[in-house]
Amino acid sequence: MDKTYSPDAIEQQLYQDWEKAGYFKPSGKGDAYAIMIPPPNVTGSLHMGHAFQHTIMDTLTRYKRMDGYNTLWQVGSDHAGIATQMVVERQLAQAGSSRTELGRDAFIDKIWQWKAQSGGTITQQMRRLGDSVDWDRERFTMDEGLSNAVKEVFVQLHEEGLIYRGKRLVNWDPKLQTAISDLEVENKEQNGHIWHLRYPLADGAKTAAGDDYLVVATTRPETMLGDVCVAVHPDDERYQDLIGKYIDLPLVQRRIPIIADDYVDREFGTGCVKITPAHDFNDYEIGKRHQMAMIAVLSDTAHVLEQAGLYTATGEALTDIDGFDGQLPAAYHGLERFAARKAIIADFDAAGLLDKVEAHVNKVPYGDRGGVPIEPHLTDQWYVRVAPLAEVATQAVEDGEIEFVPKQYENMYFSWMRDIQDWCISRQLWWGHRIPAWYDNQGNVYVGRDEDEVRQRHQLAADVELKQDEDVLDTWFSSALWTFSTLGWPEPTDDLKTFHPTDVLVTGFDIIFFWVARMIMMTMHFLKDKNGKPQVPFKTVYVTGLIRDEEGNKMSKSKGNVLDPLDMIDGIDIDTLVDKRTANMMQPQLAEKIAKRTRKQFPEGITAHGTDALRFTLTALASTGRDINWDMKRLEGYRNFCNKLWNASRYVLMNTETHDCGQEDGELSLSLADQWIIERFNDTVKQFRQALDNYRFDQAAAIAYEFTWNQFCDWYLELTKPVLFNGNEAQLRGTRHTLVTILEQLLRLLHPITPFITEAIWQRVAPLVGNNGETIMLQPYPQVAAVEYGNALADMEWLKQVIVGIRNIRGEMDLSPSKPLPLLVVNADDTAKQRLQDNQNFLSALAKLESIDFLADSADAPASATALVGRMELHIPMAGLIDTAAELARLDKAIDKASKEQQRVAGKLSNDNFVSKAPAAVIDKEKAKLAEAEETLAQLQAQRAKIAAL
Repeated sequence: MDKTYSPDAIEQQLYQDWEKAGYFKPSGKGDAYAIMIPPPNVTGSLHMGHAFQHTIMDTLTRYKRMDGYNTLWQVGSDHAGIATQMVVERQLAQAGSSRTELGRDAFIDKIWQWKAQSGGTITQQMRRLGDSVDWDRERFTMDEGLSNAVKEVFVQLHEEGLIYRGKRLVNWDPKLQTAISDLEVENKEQNGHIWHLRYPLADGAKTAAGDDYLVVATTRPETMLGDVCVAVHPDDERYQDLIGKYIDLPLVQRRIPIIADDYVDREFGTGCVKITPAHDFNDYEIGKRHQMAMIAVLSDTAHVLEQAGLYTATGEALTDIDGFDGQLPAAYHGLERFAARKAIIADFDAAGLLDKVEAHVNKVPYGDRGGVPIEPHLTDQWYVRVAPLAEVATQAVEDGEIEFVPKQYENMYFSWMRDIQDWCISRQLWWGHRIPAWYDNQGNVYVGRDEDEVRQRHQLAADVELKQDEDVLDTWFSSALWTFSTLGWPEPTDDLKTFHPTDVLVTGFDIIFFWVARMIMMTMHFLKDKNGKPQVPFKTVYVTGLIRDEEGNKMSKSKGNVLDPLDMIDGIDIDTLVDKRTANMMQPQLAEKIAKRTRKQFPEGITAHGTDALRFTLTALASTGRDINWDMKRLEGYRNFCNKLWNASRYVLMNTETHDCGQEDGELSLSLADQWIIERFNDTVKQFRQALDNYRFDQAAAIAYEFTWNQFCDWYLELTKPVLFNGNEAQLRGTRHTLVTILEQLLRLLHPITPFITEAIWQRVAPLVGNNGETIMLQPYPQVAAVEYGNALADMEWLKQVIVGIRNIRGEMDLSPSKPLPLLVVNADDTAKQRLQDNQNFLSALAKLESIDFLADSADAPASATALVGRMELHIPMAGLIDTAAELARLDKAIDKASKEQQRVAGKLSNDNFVSKAPAAVIDKEKAKLAEAEETLAQLQAQRAKIAAL
């Protein structure tokens, strides 16, 4: 093995070898175990959140693969409708062209060309992370098989009456001119105003205060052109007499009613609310409750229309509303919404109807792609009627068929599912699954898998002109079918039979509703088991937190605090890192601020740590469901862990590779240290398995770290040296056998988290245990064995305390580690004496003792530095070895600490309230603590007296 561990020298070559050999494929043997990767957007690149989730999925996959399961980690990517279309549109704009200039078919061809050239970024990054996915099964949400599944689902749901077309209010991006999902809406806090407008009362009516108008407060005065009523709370005494009367709506010369609704907060503002159902989601619901008509005054680009759209509360077109034909005031025709706002406010002011203006901080919804405020907009869209689907999907979680980890996310799931609204699935884009619906010239709609099916099913003549719906489906529609469409549905494939339902879904809390819930609904509707029972898509949903920066801030390009996982792996110099973080920033001052902060945080850039160190760090930080503050020091620590494992393995190989390691027939003699490490490793396997089985990845990492660093490297390897240097043949064979056996099993234990370093070392170690397998990842995972060597664990742990005690004395007294010391032992019982005598070789080597003598009483010992192992005292005579003043100072500090502990426990036991309420076992434990503290204090005081007498 190379003297120094260099991840870059092994990682990429190993991955290529794994992939070429087909090790990631299902074995076809054992019980099935499947994980479906949340398909990343084809436009993007992996960020730290992806690295986190992929590490968890790969850890589970490798663990189960080694444990004998027929394992599939299904890989694929999402076509990402809006994001992908925007990328290609920007490229066209730079070239002086546009999608409308190209036309739909040519534009779609351009996107496929872009995907072919740039779509592999993520797959290459996944390879760098060590993801053991089956690349031969890679899917894309727009490939032929998934497209067929999408059409099949759409047609079946439409035939069942669960998909319909209707005019309803949606989130609308005026820049991109498409409906968008709630997940694509970003609420931004900004300074604005509340305008208080006077609406004159009709027919001479007056308020209780004697005013001939009502004051309504609004943050969006431009929508008043579409007001259909004013609402007050039914119990508001100020307006009781006005309910059912009318307002003369300013500027548009329409008369609208005053209605009562519980939604109105009578404590907010004046208690009067203008209701505009076509331009506000809350108003839309109020309008439906009261069967109010809707007046749409803004176009798809958010400009004021000449002729407003008039509709019933359920979206049917009207020619007029109480004589109003929809003609809007000419002064506002064609005005952009914010220009219209200014004009309307000016006209209210000129008419004496602007009551007041207040500064106001509010949250404005923006489209995360278009970058402009979204509009609640009334449009014709396709919807899924989800209530029947949600009922079954909710029951599956209630009944425990699907379990959320951590469990509290079930409450989030239930709250969404029990208040679910119909799902708008259409998008006004060109890139995506085009809606399988066709229209004739009379506006009749026909749904089918293709045009030929539509014509045949509806017996349409060849000369009947049909035009396919221009819209495409929401990206979440196709990804909702992910667990079964990737396995070949609607065909009854062997893969579907073998791997569905899948086992674990690893995802973030932010898409529980948008993706997880929809997968459950769709899967349970379309897949049934052999008994006809709805089949769940997965059995467990493991919900991860967010990866934040070291100060707890969410990582974002605008903040310039994004960390690229590949930079953690390969390293990056500071100038390149600064350029990367400030690229494309439009504000020079912000770019300068980010550059300054980056240089302060990483003065020398980021050094290379390798994939295994990154994966171990992510695993160690994976506290269930909690957000993670990234910690570069932890990353450095786990890089050191990899170095430690590498160096320990070199030590093992140097002492075993050309020697008899006990694999052949012959006598084996296991030392106490051999027996101890075998038992400790067995217990580690048990704990590690339990942690992984319970999705406690942080605990698994801690367990693996503790054994590898502290028990195996720091203790066992040192304990082997006396045997390797001075043991007889049977002892040598026993220790060499234990060294290679434990190391080989430890590598298998660690492999799911740290695949590269374990594979590289295993290739060298495996032949020493008689294993000529091709790869560690196909070796059996360590099992808990029935191993017990009498008192080996207790004896070794006791011996370690003795060695640590003597080492502490050396450190405290500043004695050279190589200087042999005499040891005097007081209060040693027969068991302790036997342990000391049987293990003199270990004590001489690890504690550097020149002799061990036993004294009947501490009074017989000369002035010494002492350590305690239980009641047994370890004395190192200090005559000529120590600085008396320094030792007295140390003892004074220890006496003060012991005295405070004695007083604390004594005070607790003298507290009548504690003694009267605490269980007897707790009181007995405190009494034992007090006795121990008093004995420790007495011993320290006696020792001080001796040192002072030197």
